[in-house]
Amino acid sequence: MTATTLLHGKSISVFDFRCGFGPGDKPFAEQHRCHSISYVRKGSFGCRSRGKFHELVAGSVLIGHPGDEYTCTHEHVRGDECLSFHLSPELVEAIGDRKEIWQLGAAPPLPELMVLGELAQAAAIGNSDIGLDEVGQMLADRFVEIVSGKPRKATPVAARDRRRAVETALWIDANSHRPIGLEDAAGQAGISPFHFLRLFAGVLGVTPHQYLLRSRLRHAARRLACDDSPITGIAYDVGFGDLSNFVRSFGRAAGASPQKFRRASRGMRKIFQERLARH
Repeated sequence: MTATTLLHGKSISVFDFRCGFGPGDKPFAEQHRCHSISYVRKGSFGCRSRGKFHELVAGSVLIGHPGDEYTCTHEHVRGDECLSFHLSPELVEAIGDRKEIWQLGAAPPLPELMVLGELAQAAAIGNSDIGLDEVGQMLADRFVEIVSGKPRKATPVAARDRRRAVETALWIDANSHRPIGLEDAAGQAGISPFHFLRLFAGVLGVTPHQYLLRSRLRHAARRLACDDSPITGIAYDVGFGDLSNFVRSFGRAAGASPQKFRRASRGMRKIFQERLARH
């Protein structure tokens, strides 16, 4: 088993687990250290927990409850890959911490969870503008909602909370050149990450990470159109830590590479200048 840490935060951490065990390997007992949701993205394995046995395939979800023992088997195929979200007690309490929900052991491939699992995978490899911590909270929230059979009711947002969301958005935009996580933004708003994500997305229609990324792209577009700084310098200045990620994200948003966007913007500016000169 290999484990790669993709994200480490106070309320949620994300790991990429890859297991190479097969039918000939002897299973052994393990113990969940915290509440967790692990999305099976590839392969298959069995899991025995609390007297029940579950067969998990791609799209299934392994559920962890702190202190519970479990044993994984690989009787049918060799290997599996999981994207695992480990949740803090505070986050679980905010989402819903009923023991009977978190001690189910596993959930079958449910469409409501599979689409979020695949969105999480896209975020993990940089093909989505949603943050891994954000989609992890969405996955956990949706899991509790489905298992409990109690959909969350939409509640009116008070003017104070709308102002809180807007003020935090302005703070994100002003500081978008810096690393900002969900917990940082929630701390600025003065509420828990779970409630902040729901509030921000409900008021502004985008998640905090989506807004952060789009702020960076907006600042980059302005720089590309207005100054002659190297594209690499602009990418780092506006907050992208990786040039290839910037080029890929900008290309998806603009429909053109940063270089082509710069050329096009200069060409249009020249046309407008010539038209003004004629008048």
